[in-house]
Amino acid sequence: MSTGLSTSRQGSVVPYTTIEGPDAWTASDFPVLEDHMLHLTPDHVAELDAAVDAVLSSGKRLQDIDFADFTLPTLSDPLLEAGQEAQFGRGWALVRGVPVWRYSRQQQLAAYWILGLHWGRAVPQNAKGHLIGHIKDIGHDPKNPLTRLYATNAAQPWHNDGPADLVSLLCLSDAEEGGDSGWSSSISVHNEILRRAPHLAAVLAGPWFFDRKTEVPEGKKPFFEIPVFNYHKGYLSVNYSDNYYHLSQRHAEVPKLTAEHHEAMRLFNELASGPELSLRMVLRAGDVQLLSNHTCLHYRGAFRDSPAHTRHLLRLWLSPPNDRPLPECYAEIMAGSVAPGKRGGIIIQGAAPNIPEEAE
Repeated sequence: MSTGLSTSRQGSVVPYTTIEGPDAWTASDFPVLEDHMLHLTPDHVAELDAAVDAVLSSGKRLQDIDFADFTLPTLSDPLLEAGQEAQFGRGWALVRGVPVWRYSRQQQLAAYWILGLHWGRAVPQNAKGHLIGHIKDIGHDPKNPLTRLYATNAAQPWHNDGPADLVSLLCLSDAEEGGDSGWSSSISVHNEILRRAPHLAAVLAGPWFFDRKTEVPEGKKPFFEIPVFNYHKGYLSVNYSDNYYHLSQRHAEVPKLTAEHHEAMRLFNELASGPELSLRMVLRAGDVQLLSNHTCLHYRGAFRDSPAHTRHLLRLWLSPPNDRPLPECYAEIMAGSVAPGKRGGIIIQGAAPNIPEEAE
């Protein structure tokens, strides 16, 4: 393994070299986030309103809606460009101005589904088969290690949502206090680890065991192996979630985390959360965030709701038809496939895909 500062780029990545390109960004590249958002114009909003009306009057289930059921004459291209930026550019995109405050719940879901179709195929997010998830505190115990933290008000540590190429959030309403959203470049984290502690890059590219938190597909073990740094066919894809590594230790078959594993996680978290590599904002009603799970990490701050201000976001996990090649180990977290457009989601026998109107 080289410890020098040789460089490469996505599409022709050489393992253990620092990676150059738009996905290796730092916070100083984006001093004013509003300058890097797609701001919906009145014409865009009018088109979205008409598309929502067409979808809801079609008689189809929302999950059966496709591009033939609506038109967005001037908005589709900017949305497609946002998806390309998330997949092949810096790894993220932001949209502002979806008029969720005047939409009914059905209209909110329809509008979000319409946006998501521009970015990929929605895949199930949990054992209940939810295609649109609700990110909301519904009283689950964050101290229970089996709890998925999106159903609590606790902080979520830096991670990516491994079972999908892209993850998106649409804010319906924000909290009384807290709940900031942060994201950082996992490619820049990789680069900085090579500079500071190159021996840990080899640890992160080695075996790591990931717990399934009871959402176990038929015929599978409750854990699986997947590295953090995945070098494959000229790409680096990063998969990281330290609470899932710690939880996997409950299984007798899983090797114990070593001192180097713990050292790697400490440095990884320090870099991902630091002001040099991370961007943060409080998503407000009508904001949409779109991230690549292969090149971005994200975080959610703890929050406090009140009767007047309840934090509620919608989430999509998306599988575009043309994303990067992934190694076979990703089949364990991508519902049995690594084929672009066909991979992704949590598939549990008997759980039909559905779109709930409320958090459950």
